[in-house]
Amino acid sequence: MPEGMRQEQGEARAMSTLTIVADIRVRPDRVEQAKAELLKLVAPTRAEAGCLQYDLHQDNDDPAHFLFFENWETRELWRAHMESDHIAAFRAATEGAIESVALSEMTKVG
Repeated sequence: MPEGMRQEQGEARAMSTLTIVADIRVRPDRVEQAKAELLKLVAPTRAEAGCLQYDLHQDNDDPAHFLFFENWETRELWRAHMESDHIAAFRAATEGAIESVALSEMTKVG
């Protein structure tokens, strides 16, 4: 890729928000517990510096499948969120309930 194009992409990324898609699968026998703990993350996260959007979704056909759709002012502020007390409490409360988490860091392009 030409150097100028790399620089332009980097500048665009620095000026745009960070979108996070967190795809979460929980054990079918722990859905209600995990859902309750996931819901506890919403209010404190929305109050965090840099949080523009933090929405929790549950699959209509698979209740053990959750998705957070998030928008953050910067990657640094999202990283601070990942180190927050409420995320640590969530991890402790859901130990053994979460089957997988896939995080995608994305930039809006259109």
